[in-house]
Amino acid sequence: MEYRIIVEESQKGFRIDKFLSDSIEGKSRSFIASVIENGEATVNGKIVTKSYKVSAGDEVVVTLSEATELEAIPQDIPLDIVYEDEDIIVVNKPKGMVVHPAAGNPDSTLVNALLFHCKGQLSGINGVMRPGIVHRIDKNTSGLLVVAKSDRAHISLSEQIKEHSMTREYRAIIYGHLKDAEGSIDAPIGRSATDRKRMCVTDKNSKNAITHYTVLEEMKDFSYISCKLETGRTHQIRVHMSYVGHPLAGDDVYGPKKVITELSGQCLHAKRLGFLHPVTGQYLEFDSDLPEYFISFLDKIRKR
Repeated sequence: MEYRIIVEESQKGFRIDKFLSDSIEGKSRSFIASVIENGEATVNGKIVTKSYKVSAGDEVVVTLSEATELEAIPQDIPLDIVYEDEDIIVVNKPKGMVVHPAAGNPDSTLVNALLFHCKGQLSGINGVMRPGIVHRIDKNTSGLLVVAKSDRAHISLSEQIKEHSMTREYRAIIYGHLKDAEGSIDAPIGRSATDRKRMCVTDKNSKNAITHYTVLEEMKDFSYISCKLETGRTHQIRVHMSYVGHPLAGDDVYGPKKVITELSGQCLHAKRLGFLHPVTGQYLEFDSDLPEYFISFLDKIRKR
């Protein structure tokens, strides 16, 4: 269903997620925020972020699928738990698992598994669809995530991400060889104006994005690299590496048309995660071994 709404004078200055949740009956602000993040809302014909503030006279168009708003339910799904206490839980997410329910993935997500394991004791700050979720990694990216079990933990961890003080190191296999053995990619990322499912480097409706990389090994046609995130934008490493001409192996969105199907998605692993414990203040750091799919492909390209 499509809604076309004109912003009235009394509504100017509202964040668009609040404006739409107030304007569309029966839809929560968290649900509307996810709709906006999926690029399904425009203001005067342009895709915006959920923090956009509307002006009087703006025409807001939003498209909602016929599906009703989802609510995550507990499911008994095995978890690879790296660390857990009463405030946080660190998990090693497998490739192929979606982090939270959304249209097209209503269940069997990390959130469904966490709700069962934690007996519902997760931070409620992000609503019923994303309880405890402070940061995300893509479905086909494997590796470490920290989840908040309490609101105080969620607030602290979110601040660390905002202040760029959380350590997040990834390992990736990319096409070709980078010009420099190490460097930084500083290029703003926003949603594509032509394809709402894709992100891109753009100056329009974008946020600053910085990725630091180090080349660990070069093979004939590929390179094995480490990437450290200074910011954490959607698809950041995938977009940045594609932008500089070296997309990730297996990436069926930002890579070449002839994708490496045996990888079932991008070759990207969240290997190292470090942060200050939100209650004790102690610095914690965790490391995740490369998964089998990654090791197998690395061995294969080394032999070429």
